[in-house]
Amino acid sequence: MFGYQLKTTGSRTSGTRFFALLLMTVWLFFGLACRTAPVQEMSEARQAIDAARAAGAEQYAHPELEQALSSLKNAEQMLNNRRFRDARRSARQARDEAILARQAAQDASVE
Repeated sequence: MFGYQLKTTGSRTSGTRFFALLLMTVWLFFGLACRTAPVQEMSEARQAIDAARAAGAEQYAHPELEQALSSLKNAEQMLNNRRFRDARRSARQARDEAILARQAAQDASVE
């Protein structure tokens, strides 16, 4: 039809080899994507900490804010050691702790 014929060598066609190579390439791409630096998670954690500070967490929820800062520091250390999965997990934890610190600060400042 298009002037292209698959050449066979043994029991495999070059089309099958191409498909296998394509499949391996896609698998490799997704495997590497999971090993990338957690840029988004680190940014979210820093923003949540900034929001907690703006809400008065240093005054009203100091222990919670310190915990969030500690988790962020751990995430940065893991990031520097290229432990991306652990860094991602710790950054998410820092974000969640900062959200709790902000909420605690807001609740305490209302009282």
